[in-house]
Amino acid sequence: MLTFRRALAVAAVILTCFLLLRNTHTSYSEAPLVHNSPKPTGSYHDNKVIQDTPPEPASTGTGTGTGTESAKPASTGAAWNGDSGGRVALAKKPLTQLPLEDLKALPIRKQLSYAFPYDAEGKFPAYIWQTWKYTPASGEFSETFRPAEASWTELHPAFVHEVITDEIAGHLVKHFYATVPEVVEAYNSLPIPVMKADFFRYLILLARGGIYSDIDTTALKSAVEWVPAEVPRSTYGLVIGIEADPDRPDWHEWYSRRIQFCQWTIQSKPGHPVLVDVVATITEETLRRKKAGELDQKHIKSVVEFTGPAVWTDAIFKFFNNAEYFDMTTSKGNITFQQFTGIKQAKKVGDVVVLPITSFSPGVGQMGAGEDDDPMAFVKHAFEGTWKPENERHIGA
Repeated sequence: MLTFRRALAVAAVILTCFLLLRNTHTSYSEAPLVHNSPKPTGSYHDNKVIQDTPPEPASTGTGTGTGTESAKPASTGAAWNGDSGGRVALAKKPLTQLPLEDLKALPIRKQLSYAFPYDAEGKFPAYIWQTWKYTPASGEFSETFRPAEASWTELHPAFVHEVITDEIAGHLVKHFYATVPEVVEAYNSLPIPVMKADFFRYLILLARGGIYSDIDTTALKSAVEWVPAEVPRSTYGLVIGIEADPDRPDWHEWYSRRIQFCQWTIQSKPGHPVLVDVVATITEETLRRKKAGELDQKHIKSVVEFTGPAVWTDAIFKFFNNAEYFDMTTSKGNITFQQFTGIKQAKKVGDVVVLPITSFSPGVGQMGAGEDDDPMAFVKHAFEGTWKPENERHIGA
């Protein structure tokens, strides 16, 4: 006989199963295509300070871990130069939901956008990702890197700080990108370790967001101070810095681009369109070269162009000038290096905040970069370049 108590229990079981099945299919049935554009640009007259405390994400168990106290955004002296480029973002578009078999037939960019939907108004995940041959818990971890590695935990006590080894990185790529096997194949096919290291930073940020920073970087200020507090965090999803601004006729002999954005330190919300594009670009080029038998060191003339700051810089400028995300009828023209050369303050285009060269390259002694004690100095890069020959270990190599 079905008593009231038994009926209640059966109803609870059915409801639980329904919720589990619903959550299992969230990434496909509810994930919007990344037509949800960055927040519209414009002058910031609203002085309300948005100080959202970073969440406490669960550790993946692959690195060091951190404490549990809440991060408290401090009052920042970071300079701000407002928005740039006259860009107005397009409104979000509703999606037609697709079954998995139809999704697999889409181009890689669309597949990535579905797998990792972008919430422009969401919070920045409280992750710090770094990669190296060994974790800090290993006796083989270089003492040279310990102060730099520790600086990230010390200044971000509420963040999960992971130092990921090459072996673990491969497992994470396979796990996160199981639904886009072309990406896994491309990662495993890259012939040079540094190319995998380059690719992994984009992959982990696209999938999980947070901060990626090279193992030879030292945090000078907490990430909550990188962008002025009066700029709502719901209005930007990517924070980048200028690596090179060589205002000289022979700049091309030293750098790949007239303005070159660094990728040794990047902060992002998961699913950002720039990350989708750079991951798709590297995946497609890697598989094309593999099919043509040209995926070896003999045919790869430049790591910088293939997976490094050149392809990263191109993806950023491509986004700035992409009519898919911005209403170009409101534009003042294409955004080029000219909007960023010589800047001393942060500038914003769409939902991307661009920091001046001092922020991630203080103390380089050139291109107008300030010193380590400059108010805009946030991250110090040692330029170890341990994967390079000794004569190539310098900025722009």
